[in-house]
Amino acid sequence: MLFSDLSIDPDIVAALADKGILEPFPIQEQTIPLALSGQDIIGQAKTGTGKTFGFGLPIIQRLGLNPEPGVKVLVVVPTRELCVQVAEDLEVATAHRSTSVAAIYGGKAYEGQVDALKAGAQIVVGTPGRLIDLSAQRLLSLAHVQEIVLDEADKMLDLGFLPDVEKIFASVPAIRHTMLFSATMPGPIVTLARRFMSNPIHIRATDPDEGLTQANIEHLVYRAHALDKDEVIARILQADGRGKTVIFTRTKRAASRLQEELADRGFPAVAVHGDMSQEARERSMAAFKAGKKDILIATDVAARGIDVDDVTHVINHTIPDDDKTYLHRAGRTGRAGKTGIAVTFVDWEDMHKWALINRALEFGQPEPVETYSSSPHLYTDLNIPEGTKGRLKSTPPMRGNDRADGNRSGSPRAAGTSRPPRRTNNPPTHSTPASDAPGSGAHDGGGSEHHSGNNPTRSRNRSRRRGPGLSS
Repeated sequence: MLFSDLSIDPDIVAALADKGILEPFPIQEQTIPLALSGQDIIGQAKTGTGKTFGFGLPIIQRLGLNPEPGVKVLVVVPTRELCVQVAEDLEVATAHRSTSVAAIYGGKAYEGQVDALKAGAQIVVGTPGRLIDLSAQRLLSLAHVQEIVLDEADKMLDLGFLPDVEKIFASVPAIRHTMLFSATMPGPIVTLARRFMSNPIHIRATDPDEGLTQANIEHLVYRAHALDKDEVIARILQADGRGKTVIFTRTKRAASRLQEELADRGFPAVAVHGDMSQEARERSMAAFKAGKKDILIATDVAARGIDVDDVTHVINHTIPDDDKTYLHRAGRTGRAGKTGIAVTFVDWEDMHKWALINRALEFGQPEPVETYSSSPHLYTDLNIPEGTKGRLKSTPPMRGNDRADGNRSGSPRAAGTSRPPRRTNNPPTHSTPASDAPGSGAHDGGGSEHHSGNNPTRSRNRSRRRGPGLSS
C-alpha cells in the first residue's frame, strides 16, 4: 500500500517521496482514513512506528493547500526534543504547500518564536509551559484552533503536565477535531480522553504475533559490575555492524562523566541532559542526526525526542525505573521497520527493579547473566571481534597529570627539559661586583645587578623592595 492509496493529496505524497518515505506503517494505515473524515481518535502504538505522520498528514491535508494565516492546528508534546522532531517531520510533509509550522518550546529566546507566530504560522507544535506562557501574554491566540493533537500523552502524565494540558484544552474552541496518541494508555489518560474528546475511536496498531516488546528488537540483559561497565560499553561500541548508538544514564552527572570517559577512550560521543542549555542540546542532537557523532548519551528527559531511523543499538547504562520507561528507551532503535539491539545492565542493588520489568514485559529472564568485559558470551551475543579491548588503538590512555593539567605530551617540558625555577617572594640579594670584567655588569647578561657594574651598589630601603605578601 502507498500513501496515495489512503487518499493523501499528491503534493504531500511527492514531499514524502522526496525523503524516501513511500509506504505507510500500520498505525498510519488505520489512522489516516478516519482522521481525514474528522473522527476523534485515540491512537496507540509502540514508539517508533510512525505516529507522527499518522496524525500529521490528515491535519495538513484538512487545512487545505493555502490556509489563511493564524494558528489553526495545535500539537502538544511533552519535551523540547520531541517538539523539534515533530515540527521537522511536519515541515517535510508541507514542503510543497504554503502551510508554515512553528516550534514553540522553552529554553529558547522568545523573539524567533513570536516572529513565527506573527508571520502567520498555521501549525504550532509546542510544549505546555511555553504555550501557556505565550497565550497568557496574548502573543499566541488559540481561539481559531480547528485541530488539536496530544502526542505522547503518557509522558505528559509522567511529567505532571496534565493540569497544563487541561488549561490548553480550555483555551481552544469546544467544537474541534481532537486526536490523542500514546505508546501506553494508563487510567488518567483514558479519563482525559473521555473528558475532552467526542466519541473517540481507539486504534491499537500491533502485530498479532508480537509480544509486549517490538519483535524487531533483540533484548540482552546482563548483570554487570559498576566498575566494569565502561569497559563493557567500549567493547560493545566496536561490535561489527554497529551504527548510531544511544546510551541512557539515570543522572545528568553520570551522562557527563560517561561522555568524558568515552572521549578519553577515543569514541566520539555527545550528551543531552538537563544541565545543558537548549542550544547545546540542539547542537548535540544535530551532530548525532547528521552522523558527525555516532554515540549519544542521554537521560530520560530526551528519550522522546530521539527519532533517528538508523540507531542500531540502545544501551541502558543503568536500569530504567519501570517497564514503560524501558519500552521508551528501547524504542529509540528498531524504528521504521529496521532491526535493533537493546542492551541493559542491571546492578546488584537494582535486581528488584529488573524483577518488576521482567514480569511486566514477559521477558522470561528473572536472573540476568553475570557478565564482565572478558566474558565470552558478550563477544558472541553482540558480534564483537575477538581480541577487542575497551580503548581504540589510536588513543593511548592519558596519565593522571595529563588529566589535571591538560595534554602536555606535545609541550617542550614533556620532552625532558627542566621546569623553569619557581618565582619566590624573597627580596633580591645585592652584592658588589668583584671587577669591571665582562660578566660583572647587568647589561651583558652575566651580572647580578641592574646598573652598569662600575659603581658600588647603593644601600636600598628594604621596605621599598619587599616582595608581595611580605609585611613591613
